[in-house]
Amino acid sequence: MRKLIILLSVIIGMGAQTKAQDIPRTILSDSAKVSLLTNAPWDEAVYSLFGHTSVRVSDPMQNIDYAFNFGLFNISKSNFILLFMKGETDYMVAPIPYNSYYQEYKERGVGVVEQIFNLSQKEKQDIYDALLTNCLPENRVYRYNYFYDNCTTRPRDIFEKYINGKINYTPTDKKQTYRDLVVECTKSKQWFRFGINLVIGADADKVITDRQKYFLPQYLMNAYEGATVTGDSIPRNILLSTTTLLEAKPFEKDFPVTPLYAGIILLVASIIVSYLTYKKQRTVPGKLFDTVLFLIAGIAGCIIFFLMFFSVHPCTNPNWNIIWLNPLQLIVALLFFVKSLSKCIYYYHFINFVALLAFLLAWNLIPQQLEMTFIPFILSLGLRSFMNILQQKKLKKKADYSLPRTK
Repeated sequence: MRKLIILLSVIIGMGAQTKAQDIPRTILSDSAKVSLLTNAPWDEAVYSLFGHTSVRVSDPMQNIDYAFNFGLFNISKSNFILLFMKGETDYMVAPIPYNSYYQEYKERGVGVVEQIFNLSQKEKQDIYDALLTNCLPENRVYRYNYFYDNCTTRPRDIFEKYINGKINYTPTDKKQTYRDLVVECTKSKQWFRFGINLVIGADADKVITDRQKYFLPQYLMNAYEGATVTGDSIPRNILLSTTTLLEAKPFEKDFPVTPLYAGIILLVASIIVSYLTYKKQRTVPGKLFDTVLFLIAGIAGCIIFFLMFFSVHPCTNPNWNIIWLNPLQLIVALLFFVKSLSKCIYYYHFINFVALLAFLLAWNLIPQQLEMTFIPFILSLGLRSFMNILQQKKLKKKADYSLPRTK
């Protein structure tokens, strides 16, 4: 109930956004300030686990104080879920009165850090004008891309364009990949991390540059600390000050059953079912178990297949997880009780077992970082395929013995 109330407050808070044409295109005074607002991660919504970035422009002499938010989206839009899966989600930028922005995140318990930039009067004016132009109806909607074009990269690009000189960011001095950064942000939500590692593929494991890391709010914020601007005149620090406006509340405890524990439980259940079906000749429980197991694996495989070949999400193709989670499992799971297809099912289990065994043996050779938590799930699927092969051979052998013998 608490999460629902908070979510409703977020939606209501978004309603406080102001139309760009309602904000005066005025000349900023000398007291104007341009700053970057970096919101800490929030665990009440998946899309907030990575933090958020906005640009604040305040000028008390002109009665201006707005947070330009590039992270607004309309979840009620027709086919939103399908468009999200395809990577065709449209986001918007809008100016929000700073007091509304501040109160919204205060209610949510989200930490906010403000970095005030050391800018010339012309740079402030150019950035303010560019933000207003971005917010016009014909410009405010953009095609969101998590790694390459999001609510953090857009402010970064505006600062780079309108600050005179070259920005020398503070380096991270770390070799990191997109997957490393995603895992870092989702370590408190293990099931979400598990799902992300399933759907992003080998391209997410290439080492990226520092600038590519600035799709994450925290990394962009850290890059500005100690950064300088050179090339326009005298070198200068890019920031005047950094202030924590709101302290972040601690995350709630994660779901107690982690993916690893769930995988171990599934593997133990697979061993018990295998024993009952092979030793005790109880085939029905085995078929029911296999139907559910391969049905779920097939659904996951369909999602991976869709993201690989029908979406524009970055880093989803190639994805080697398609070997142990593939759409064929969904079809096969619906045919386990069809006796006339038992031979076809046998061949499928044989191919599936060989593929899973090869996948595990080549684990360290596969050009994709695979999560160790996957292993008990893979072993469960492999074990059930192997036991189905043995079961079929046992039944065939029993049938051969029951045939009448001739001299």
